[in-house]
Amino acid sequence: MATEAIVIVGAGAAGSTLALLLARYGIESTVVDERRETRLHPAAHVINARTLEIWNQASPELGRALEAITPPIDTVNIIRWCTDVRSDPIGEIDLLSQPDRLAEVRTHSSFLISHIGQHLLMPELWKALESEPLVDFRRGWRADLNGERLTLRSQGSDSAVIAPRFVVAADGANSTLRDAAGIAMTGPVLANMGSVFFHAPELYPDGASRPLLSWIYHPRFSGVMIAHADDDYVLMTPYLHAAQSIASDSRTYWNAILPNVIGSTEYQIRSTGTWTMTKQIADRFRSGPLLLIGDAAHRFPHTGGFGLNSGVQDAHNLAWKLAAILQDGASDSLLDTYETERRPVVTRFAEQSTNNHFKLDEVTASLGITNRSLHKATELIGRLPLGRVPAPAIARIADALTTAQTSRTKRLLRKTDRSSKLRQRMAAAIPGQEEHFVASGLEFGYAYASPLIDTAEGRCPEGDVALYHPTTHPGARLPHVIISGPDGAQLSTHGAIARKGLTVFTADPQGWIDIISGSTTSVPLTVVALGGAGDANHPAIDLFEVGDHGAVVVRPDGHVVWRTDTGPHALDSLHRFIERSWAGVYPRAAADGGLLLSEGRLGTEG
Repeated sequence: MATEAIVIVGAGAAGSTLALLLARYGIESTVVDERRETRLHPAAHVINARTLEIWNQASPELGRALEAITPPIDTVNIIRWCTDVRSDPIGEIDLLSQPDRLAEVRTHSSFLISHIGQHLLMPELWKALESEPLVDFRRGWRADLNGERLTLRSQGSDSAVIAPRFVVAADGANSTLRDAAGIAMTGPVLANMGSVFFHAPELYPDGASRPLLSWIYHPRFSGVMIAHADDDYVLMTPYLHAAQSIASDSRTYWNAILPNVIGSTEYQIRSTGTWTMTKQIADRFRSGPLLLIGDAAHRFPHTGGFGLNSGVQDAHNLAWKLAAILQDGASDSLLDTYETERRPVVTRFAEQSTNNHFKLDEVTASLGITNRSLHKATELIGRLPLGRVPAPAIARIADALTTAQTSRTKRLLRKTDRSSKLRQRMAAAIPGQEEHFVASGLEFGYAYASPLIDTAEGRCPEGDVALYHPTTHPGARLPHVIISGPDGAQLSTHGAIARKGLTVFTADPQGWIDIISGSTTSVPLTVVALGGAGDANHPAIDLFEVGDHGAVVVRPDGHVVWRTDTGPHALDSLHRFIERSWAGVYPRAAADGGLLLSEGRLGTEG
């Protein structure tokens, strides 16, 4: 029986990210995926700036490839509510209507939130896997878990039974590895969703404004349309039972619906699909050598775009910990901090995306169409005794309930005062939906709490959803600011973080180097200067909240673990924290008497 260190099952965004990050640490991994080609049907499309930061760290080449397919921000800024694609809007949100806000967001990262359809994203991620020599990428392979043994089978005749040191379940919402480990998902089903991916080059002719999202309320349809690159679109709507034609005969259904919604027969259906909208989190993120990441660990509503991005964050949290175990002798117990840190974060994402889903009711409540009523109808149909009620009968019931809802939109089309007032009430509620689409506070502001984080100041407070307030409070993401590297080159503070050990950011680098050099530590330390020599007015000084002589200490994934504003003589306090919380993370470095790195020598990056 063969042995391997790490096998990642599933080459979606989370699994691919983990493999690429591990390669940056010099760690080999095997990635298996049942698919031979990436899926054509798009799912996620919101790519957070934090995710782009992580991908750029994993592979600068990948970062450049994604930049080339990212649409300009001024083409993806309109969110519209309407009765059909060609009608006058009921109301809109323009995400670029506050230029001062956009300018502020640009200071938080070298990247901006982007919109890249998953059908365009995944080929780039797979190209990165294929070109990475430390990744053994096996397309068309299946993985079955039995205890701690993993059986790999190709679509041909090849097979192997292995006992990896670690198995990472990145195999999606219907994870077979999670099920094999007996790990349950807890939380409600909110809706069943059907979607169509289609091409319509004449949908917005003559330079007409093309919204990123269109929330559509038509007498035959209620749902949302997402604009993708190259005149491609995804249209989504809820349904109640698999016997309905949207699931059982999807192309017939969409060919009947699309001309009404888009006002044209000039379209080409590329693919159709169904999925289940849930708010569910795995009861455990780890079972021995098995680790769950991405959709295998948590599933959210699509409202907010947290799904793919949280999976990338999972991989980022795990990669440096796996590296510490495999390369530096850390105990496997370090992985216990993965769930401790990530569960509160994904729970908050789940709550926010669910709140977004139901907050949409504020726009449509006066119309009599709400996601709460949809949820109740979904539960009602789900309780029908399926063994005694024929599927066609259930389909008729479900169709009748759906028609009763969508037909209420006829009131929007009448040329009456009541119709005008109804549209005005809906329009007045639309600005309150902005938090759904602008969530910088969650994008950058999620924070961790675990034994690896200093607790002297208490847990990092939860910030706003919409507004991000940079902080160096332990647990938070390190604030982004441009600083001068040792060669004079300009780089983000995130680009200066060492991959091994802890990085000390300070405006008094020489003071900290001098005092560290005269001491012994069990953890590699890298000192990075904030600002240029003698630059007391550099913006990082105020942003980092520790004054001219304090220090902010950051771990490899960019989260703050300790800080002081009292200067280098606080080294004793840092040593006590390191010995209490970090001595077991890099024991091989401790055996060598510690590894001390001077300002700008980022030798631990390899």
